[in-house]
Amino acid sequence: MDLLKKIALKIDTFFESFAILALLGVIIVMFVQVLTRKFFNFVFFWSEEGILLCLVWFAFMGIAIGFREGVHMGVEALTDLLPASVNRWIDKWIDLMGLMYGLYFVVYGWEFTVLMFDSTLPATKLPNSIVYLVMPVSGLMVCAYSLLHLAGIDTKRHKGSDLEVGGDAEDQA
Repeated sequence: MDLLKKIALKIDTFFESFAILALLGVIIVMFVQVLTRKFFNFVFFWSEEGILLCLVWFAFMGIAIGFREGVHMGVEALTDLLPASVNRWIDKWIDLMGLMYGLYFVVYGWEFTVLMFDSTLPATKLPNSIVYLVMPVSGLMVCAYSLLHLAGIDTKRHKGSDLEVGGDAEDQA
């Protein structure tokens, strides 16, 4: 079991690192693009596609990481009034809907990926399917996290990130 946990943690770390690198790629390429356009009246032919690819991959990986961390939006005004047993059922329902969402991404994301394999991106000539490949990848991640949540396993890796949006920071400390 420990070996399985180590393997899962390595895979999870790889995907999180990939998402961070994709965001860093967006920032660096966009910065260079703005500088070269402003000062040299020149742009790298691949920069816009590179930014698009990195941004799409970062966004979809971020969705999966958001499922892992449980940072999806929720309205607690009503659920705070309900008994704990009802809230546990609501949490299971949310995890089940997350699983269905992940399966949707896997199935239709794969169909999109296969459909776009024959076309290419204009500047880089990469297969257009590279844009859509992130959908089944992030869908598999969402499915895995949802199944772990349904089994009662906590998948949070960043324990200090429970500050609520709109909440008072002093109340959270």
